[in-house]
Amino acid sequence: MTALARLPCELYFPAILRMECDSPIDALVALSIPRQEAMDLVAASWGNREPNCLIATTDGGRPVVVLLTREGRWAACNAFLNHPCETYQEADRFLSKVLRRHHHGYVACIPTRHTALAAGSEARLGCPARGMK
Repeated sequence: MTALARLPCELYFPAILRMECDSPIDALVALSIPRQEAMDLVAASWGNREPNCLIATTDGGRPVVVLLTREGRWAACNAFLNHPCETYQEADRFLSKVLRRHHHGYVACIPTRHTALAAGSEARLGCPARGMK
């Protein structure tokens, strides 16, 4: 069995909320992604289905994620992609450790087929955030 075959279907990661916006473009711009790049990313994500999670990397190299919340708003978050977890519970524990007082966060997930692409600073679709703390 190869290492790739042993990977779980999804990897979870913690994301700390910076702000909520009305659109994914506004959320990406709030995370310092240039507006044109944000528009290109959102347009490219519509190919398969309506996006609910977009991952990008700022010019400074910081990974960020934009998540569609249950309320229909877009959460602009700092992503901890360097701490991928195999289970929601594991990511939730890590999120609890990194959250500061009065801050909120999400546990987001991404299909493993997109993990290498996201780590390579390419934005990709993920799956919805599972909960906010």
